[in-house]
Amino acid sequence: MEIELLIVPEWIITVNPENQVLRHHALAVNNSRVVDILPASAVEKRYHPRRTVVLPQHALLPGLVNTHTHAAMSLLKGLADDLPLMEWLQHHIWPAEARWANAEFVYDGTQLAIAEMLRSGSTCFNDMYFFPEATAQAAEEAGIRACIGMIVIDFPTAWGTGPQEYLQKGLALHERLRANPLLTTALAPHAPYTVSDGPMEQILQLASDLNIPIHMHVHETAFEVQQAQEQHGMRPLERLANLGLLDKHFLAVHMTQLSDSEIGMLTQKGVHVIHCPESNLKLASGFCPAAKLSASGINVALGTDGNASNNDLDMLGEMRTAALIAKAVAQDASALPANEALRMATINGARALGLDQEIGSLEIGKAADMIAINLGALESQPLYDPVSHLVYCVGREQVTHAWVAGKLLLENRTLTTLDETALIAKAHEWRQKIGETPHD
Repeated sequence: MEIELLIVPEWIITVNPENQVLRHHALAVNNSRVVDILPASAVEKRYHPRRTVVLPQHALLPGLVNTHTHAAMSLLKGLADDLPLMEWLQHHIWPAEARWANAEFVYDGTQLAIAEMLRSGSTCFNDMYFFPEATAQAAEEAGIRACIGMIVIDFPTAWGTGPQEYLQKGLALHERLRANPLLTTALAPHAPYTVSDGPMEQILQLASDLNIPIHMHVHETAFEVQQAQEQHGMRPLERLANLGLLDKHFLAVHMTQLSDSEIGMLTQKGVHVIHCPESNLKLASGFCPAAKLSASGINVALGTDGNASNNDLDMLGEMRTAALIAKAVAQDASALPANEALRMATINGARALGLDQEIGSLEIGKAADMIAINLGALESQPLYDPVSHLVYCVGREQVTHAWVAGKLLLENRTLTTLDETALIAKAHEWRQKIGETPHD
């Protein structure tokens, strides 16, 4: 049988329900999908590939799913560091965005972010930012998979006058993207403290009508929870539950402040939790009890958050940090083991986005979204367990290849759809402009 592509790595990390790890196997791709996974010794009799990629020191695994980010904020990386969340937002980030955030800023920043994500092993990202049509354009041109957030916030910005205009523009984008198999949408109300009840009720109805996720920052800091209790007489999760938002379509991002009863409610309602460990650490927001949530049956996925509060988009790093923090918080070295951390960065993110039938694991019939990581480097020796190494040992500089729907987007660390030199030059231009902004 003639096929488009055959990949022959040393290891195939499937992330299937059995967490199978296969050695000396090959993966066959045709029409953008995985059509077979078989012993390498059996390939010659069965397939005639138009292209064969032999990776004798590599692990092939599903592309990582960055389930929460603000891609365009790559252009604000390092602008204001070592500050608490609300001071960082109100005195630095929001003023910079008010002056500079437009379609050009979002397009350029998203291109830079996509390049970094691909070189870090992410083949899908879930975004929340203004001018989502510019985010979508950058993703389309790069060929990466993405869920584009239709952001809603109570106050006016350069992108719109308020919730009604944001929703109108978002729905027009949703309609346009329906023809693109790589791009989906989610409703993205910013946070309970920036979106009032009326728009929330509209968002709930639209999510139901369109059958798409709702993606929102929730319980990010103790201050947020305290402020909500003072203003509404209840914690944010209780308010969202009363509004009917909490169900299997809801992606709650950060969740560092949770009681046992709230964890029980999340379990019952099937809410997904998106854990952003490095951003939470950097902003001193607190610790998401990821191991406890997972043990309760809650689907926990990983995100990097934006580049301005991390300051990278490295999902390999997030896996390691998530696993280490979980052990410290639980005071249990067996908490959140490597296999579970890898699932959080792959299939769990896909499930949160409603894409787990398409991506998140290497299985026959799924889209060929995958990455190759070189495990042959000195820093990775000796190798006893490839999954353990992926979580605790390797760095993103060992990501060599990335495919989305069978299309090669990164080859031997070289981007195939983006111009690295041009991206660096554009980033320098923005640094010069934004560096002149007064932030105090």
